[in-house]
Amino acid sequence: MQQECMVLDDDLRHLIALISDTGIRLGEAVGLLRTDIILETETPHIIIQKHPHRPLKTFASARVIPLVGCSLWAAKRLLECHLNEFCFPRYANQDECKTNSASAALNKWIKTIVGKDAVIHGLRHSFRDRLRASDAPSELIDQLGGWSVQSVGQGYGNGYPLNALHNWMTRAMRVNDDD
Repeated sequence: MQQECMVLDDDLRHLIALISDTGIRLGEAVGLLRTDIILETETPHIIIQKHPHRPLKTFASARVIPLVGCSLWAAKRLLECHLNEFCFPRYANQDECKTNSASAALNKWIKTIVGKDAVIHGLRHSFRDRLRASDAPSELIDQLGGWSVQSVGQGYGNGYPLNALHNWMTRAMRVNDDD
């Protein structure tokens, strides 16, 4: 599916590719602003943060996620292709974030590539599974996915640094390539 995204190279495929190697929620991706993508740094990343047009699901949803693999490609293409402040102006503007419309369009295409039971949310699950398969700590996985912390101790400190997140995500991609 990632290869097909790169071949078609349009906004819908950029959206799928961005989610595929970051595990971000569809609403988080649809509501991204160009300023949320940081490429000119040692570790390219995206910032998931609350915006007036798109709230976040939980407090833990606000996070920084390294860009690797297909998601890095998608982020670069988004900054090259779109001049609007919104990464996905078809689905987001100053007033709203049309996640349901994006979901319907993406799921329709994904089913033609992967199969009738596949949906965009499955990419979030497979992201978590790839991290598990690489033996990533569950606390790190929860931080990347923006899942709520399970214990008081998990809420202490600043969490894993960006370079450690990047290393685990890169490792998870290699585990997936070996399958």
